[in-house]
Formats: sequence, C-alpha cells, structure tokens
Amino acid sequence: MLRFRADLRSLLFLGLYFVVFIGAWFFVPRSWAWVIPTLGTLCVLNFMVAITIHNSIHCPIFYNSLLNRVHQILLTLAFGSPATGYVPGHNLSHHKHLQTQKDNTRTWKMRFRWNLLNQLLFFFVMIPGIIRTENRFVTHVAPQKPIWAKRYYTELAFACAWKILWFALDWKLALLWLIIPNVYAVWGIFGTNFWQHDGCDEKHPYNHSRNFTGKLFNYLVCNNGYHGAHHMRPALHWSLYPEFHQKHIAPYIHPNLNQPSILKYLWQSCIYPGKRLDYLGQPLPNLPKIKDKDWVLETLNGPLEAEDMAEATKSPTRV
Repeated sequence: MLRFRADLRSLLFLGLYFVVFIGAWFFVPRSWAWVIPTLGTLCVLNFMVAITIHNSIHCPIFYNSLLNRVHQILLTLAFGSPATGYVPGHNLSHHKHLQTQKDNTRTWKMRFRWNLLNQLLFFFVMIPGIIRTENRFVTHVAPQKPIWAKRYYTELAFACAWKILWFALDWKLALLWLIIPNVYAVWGIFGTNFWQHDGCDEKHPYNHSRNFTGKLFNYLVCNNGYHGAHHMRPALHWSLYPEFHQKHIAPYIHPNLNQPSILKYLWQSCIYPGKRLDYLGQPLPNLPKIKDKDWVLETLNGPLEAEDMAEATKSPTRV
C-alpha cells in the first residue's frame, strides 16, 4: 500500500501522537511532574505531524487515493487545521515565489537586531499574511477548483468536530493537550523556514536554501534538513533527499550552506554572537518594508499546480 517503505516512520509518528494524546487525556496524573514532560512530548510529536503533512501534500504516501484522503483527515485531526490548507500558503506561495513579495513567508519581513527574536517571532509576523492568502484562496479559487475545495471543507469539518468533542468533555484539558501542541506545531513548522532560507540567495540555482546534514536530526525530521533538494524537486519523496543532495547539490553549493549541526548553527546565529548574517558571513541589512503581493487570482486561469504535485507526480519505483 505504501509507495515508500520509509513512510512507516511517518505513520509511526502519527500513531504515537494519538496514543500519547489519548493517554494524556485519560491517564496522566494532574501534577506538574507528569504534565510538563507529557506536554513536551505531545508538542514534539505534533511538530512531526506538521512535517508529515508537508511531506504528504507534496508526495502522497499511499498508492490508493482513498487511503491518502483518510491519511490527510487523520493528519488534520492531529494538526488542528486542514492539511490541504498547506496548498495556498506553502506550495503555491513559498515554492513558486521563493523570497519574493508573493512569498507570504519570506524571511526579510523580520527586522529585529537580535536574531533570536527573528527566529522566535517569525510565525507571529508571518501568520496574518498566511491567513489572508488562505481566506482569499478559499473565497475566489476554491469554487473553481472543486477537487481541492471538497478536500478542504471535508478536513475543516472533521477538525471542527474533533475540537468541539474534546472541548465539550473538558475545555481545560482541551487547551492543555490539544491547543498548546497545535500552536507549537504550527509555530515550529513556520519557524524552520527562517533558518532554512534567511541569508541565502533565492536567485542562485544552488545557494537558495540552507541544509543541515546531521544523521540524527534528519532521522527525526524525515530528511527535511536537506531543504535544497526539496526546493529543487518538490515532489521527490523525502527518503531520496540525501542521495539527491550528494549528487546534484553538494558539489555546487557554497560550503557555508551545508551545516553538519543544527544546534551549533542556531547557537551561533541566534544566541552567541547572535548576529544576522548572510551565507557569506556578511551582515544582513533590513530591506525596505514592502507589502505582500497578491497572487491568488492568477491561479484562476490555469490548473491548480499543487493538485498536480499531490496526485500526478508519482515516483516510478517503490523504495
């Protein structure tokens, strides 16, 4: 059923999330000694769910389309909002218009002198533009794209019903075990965009993304440390990123954009010395403030590219 056996890892993370969530709700004692580590575990697993959504929107994990729909609904329940909502804000904005006015998550919106604040607050600065774009997409494009609209509204209905159920049972526990991990996951998945692209050269064929090549880190994030490979081949399955990176990127990319340790990079870039530098080590100046440029209506005149990505870009072999 799986197109790539590696997605057993993705399913494991998703399954673990639901097990820990149900276990936390019904069995975890209400003491800080239990609540804090359990909440931390839920937040990390919810972040892994966000990564799985990102991966599966680009490259569905099952051969069977019905199983893919069910998988996206389960991801939606865990994530707290429609998985299909990734399409406008990520596939059609960030990937097609990297670091331009049409990219709602372009990093040069951030303007704090201390780079740690840029990293921590990236999500909060980006989210208004993401919400506006998604709302405009739903209003103007969805009626013309019935396949995407049906998936989106189905997932939205499941997400709302799921939240209502748990809030009806106990609103305090729902805030603790459901909403806080959901917020952490979306904060985390957006925040990764900052250290993946800030100070890179979006116009360069190879230096457009920062890569983190540590084995443990990439095991935990399903190889999303190899971000250049993902941008060059969005529909490529994540299990193939390291091979693609070594063959098609590593020989040509600037060595500063191949970081072996994400912890070392984040310490140096955000804590000490905490300076915001480009990949050549030069101070990164604040660019003039420019509003997002609306691209939504452009999609009315052509096929919904992200649907093509999700359904028609199937790899020829099972790995």
